[in-house]
Amino acid sequence: MISSGLNAILKLFQSGSTKQSTTEIFNETVLMTLARTTSADTNIKNIELEAVQRIVKETTGEEVSIADIRIAAKSQLFESATLERYLGSVGKVLTLKQKISLLESVVSVIHSDERVSSREISFFNMVSQSIGVSPAELMGLVITE
Repeated sequence: MISSGLNAILKLFQSGSTKQSTTEIFNETVLMTLARTTSADTNIKNIELEAVQRIVKETTGEEVSIADIRIAAKSQLFESATLERYLGSVGKVLTLKQKISLLESVVSVIHSDERVSSREISFFNMVSQSIGVSPAELMGLVITE
């Protein structure tokens, strides 16, 4: 089960050390980012929380409770730095495939309540920019020479 304490991300951010596995960092990043996605439009709906639970399982293979999603969304982690700064640190260790998977998951959560707000679009753009994914990479255009 993924830790709602987001310990791997916190260690990476505080020390810059990547002693934690990339998988552990990715899994916590998925939970942290999707949990925060639920509040991007300031209106957290149960359908969004359920979508996060399902998407976390599909993306990471890990179970997560609704309570852990709520804890991750309001984590004390964000008292010391912004989500953008955490994602910037994480973006340096994740693979492009993991980053794209994360962004696809964010889109799935945004679509889960069948409406998209300008705040959600801004949130998506912030996540993409923070983890260092260019529009070309997002669309699958990578140099193959």
